Amino acid sequence: MKIEIKVPSAGESVSEATVSQILKPSGSFVKADEEILELETEKVNQVVYSPGEGELTLSVQLDDVVTIGQVVGHVDTDKKGAASEAAPPSTPAPAPESAPESAPAPARAVEEKKAPAPAADKPSAREMAPDFIAKMQEEPKTSPPPLAPTQEVAKAPPSALKARDDEGATTRKRMSGLRKTIAKRLVAAKNETAMLTTFNEVDMSNIMEIRSREQEGFVKRNGVKLGFMSFFVKAAVAALKEYPEVNSIIDGEEIVTYLTQDICIAVSTEKGLMVPVMRGCDEKNFGQIETEIGAYAKRAREGSLSIDDMKGGSFTITNGGVFGSMLSTPILNPPQSAILGMHTIVKRPVVIKDQIVIRPIMYLALSYDHRVVDGREAIQFLVHMKGSLEEPTRMLIDL
Repeated sequence: MKIEIKVPSAGESVSEATVSQILKPSGSFVKADEEILELETEKVNQVVYSPGEGELTLSVQLDDVVTIGQVVGHVDTDKKGAASEAAPPSTPAPAPESAPESAPAPARAVEEKKAPAPAADKPSAREMAPDFIAKMQEEPKTSPPPLAPTQEVAKAPPSALKARDDEGATTRKRMSGLRKTIAKRLVAAKNETAMLTTFNEVDMSNIMEIRSREQEGFVKRNGVKLGFMSFFVKAAVAALKEYPEVNSIIDGEEIVTYLTQDICIAVSTEKGLMVPVMRGCDEKNFGQIETEIGAYAKRAREGSLSIDDMKGGSFTITNGGVFGSMLSTPILNPPQSAILGMHTIVKRPVVIKDQIVIRPIMYLALSYDHRVVDGREAIQFLVHMKGSLEEPTRMLIDL
């Protein structure tokens, strides 16, 4: 029986996909639920699994564009035993059993190995010491004239050499559907919003002291480390409640303000930036936030995030500090009206109570859509986050 392989649904807004990888070639034998194709959509990559066990036949090739529900091949379950039946004859029989009489005696075999190959045969890669010394002594007489390499280079057309210098060394690869979508969204964010960025700095001393003091107990209770991101998520939740304009989007001629704090966490992968959504962050404790962030990051790098994982979200946090960024202006994640950029922590001299002291400082950047958020609300939002992070007890930490 032949079981059809169809392109699965990848979300309501996705109508087509591109064959990005063929994991099992046509004609191979596959097991049920074995990965056979990887499809790339404008949002996520999706793996197609074998519907049964048997011989695989594909009707698509690499880079083909397919539609949702399209038949891309079939599995012939009647041929599932062919592989095991054909396997034994493919094993070569041992040489002594197939031709015992023609096998040379041990002494003769040794002599044959020592016998030099005829001059017409392929020369050996090994060279004995006496031959090498004799060759070195004869080299001055037999070596080619020193001008030969220069003359050979001179034969190359000057125009070809010039073209090589002008063009340089380059490589080309097809832009993925995900990368195309990211490019379109970033350009749209720049062209269709009144984007502005405001900055502030945060003294991370208290948070770093809490992490150091509570890390061991936190890991025992939650199975994950206490990172910085959970502090920023909780601080963002408190600031979004205080300044709901930042938690809004434009829908036509209306401003829609979210009553829940569904925060997107940007995750960098080899295929591009993924932004999964953590829903109901106001109801999650630090352990739940860190666990969910770790799970999303792992799934993003494995390419197993679904459309639902990245649907919605009212505010985004991105951390360029993990790559060493000191300061940046993050681009909005449409249709959201604000995004917070974290950066690397650096010890800097600061003035506290008229004294110059060294403190671990992080620069924060809040990019916002000025059509929705006024400068006053944006600055106050960032100041509110600064206060929560510098005095973490304000966030009701449940360590």
